[in-house]
Amino acid sequence: MELRHLRYFVAVAEERHFGRAAQRLHMAQPPLSQQIKALETELGVQLLERSTRRVDLTPAGERYLERARAVLEAVDVAAGEARRVQDGEVGHLRIGFTGSATYELLPRLARRLREQLPGLTLELTGEMLTPRQVRALKTHEIDLGFLRPPVRVPDLEVHVLRNEPLVAVLPETHPLAERQSVVLGDLRDEVFISYPSHQASVTYDAVLSACGRVGFSPKEIHEVAETSTLVSFVAAGLGVALVPASVQHLQITGAVYRPISDVTHEVGLAMAHRSGDRTPHMDRVLAQVRSLLEE
Repeated sequence: MELRHLRYFVAVAEERHFGRAAQRLHMAQPPLSQQIKALETELGVQLLERSTRRVDLTPAGERYLERARAVLEAVDVAAGEARRVQDGEVGHLRIGFTGSATYELLPRLARRLREQLPGLTLELTGEMLTPRQVRALKTHEIDLGFLRPPVRVPDLEVHVLRNEPLVAVLPETHPLAERQSVVLGDLRDEVFISYPSHQASVTYDAVLSACGRVGFSPKEIHEVAETSTLVSFVAAGLGVALVPASVQHLQITGAVYRPISDVTHEVGLAMAHRSGDRTPHMDRVLAQVRSLLEE
């Protein structure tokens, strides 16, 4: 039995006439009659009662019509889903975001993808420092990562999206919080809150470099793994911090953000995926990312 036999039968059953069914199917009537007779012979069941004027369904034919319609509908649905997968409209993607991108890029991208690619299933994980994302990409725990370059791993393809300056995070009670901008050298005696040094944090290295360019190295650094914890520590008065500008989207009572006036130090944001692991739906996501950042 072939799908065309089901389509032939459904056409005859719905038209109740071989001639009209043949016209609907764009074929001659005799071959259609022969195919329906062959179907009945194969099933060992009479599906149709034929007369000179019309065709009626037997009780077995009524039930077979229900099942045949369901089969054909399922086949059409499967074909449509296959086309959408091929076109990148359907798929499953696991995405990791570095701490700062968690509070700015993640919500914007999630909204965009929900609007533009509603058939895409997403797993979004925030607060993933770059080394953790690199490991997760290599072990296939995530498919796409938004992280801080440089990333020098042979099996990963990395695309730099933008660069952003460091800004200062201060307790709102800090004397410098009243200023519109901060001179980095004025923070030389402060306790710094920063990302972990032992995890090869790009931002940690950028903070030390920025301080070094104005002639000091932080005397004391408290290390935390998550951006929200870092800003909360500052809000609690435990120290000050330098973070990428996008962290300003994270608003925590007691902490204020101020631009730095005496030194410009930027950190990059990049997206990374496994080399040769591009899928149609990932290509669509990458296009949406670029469009979002251009806006």
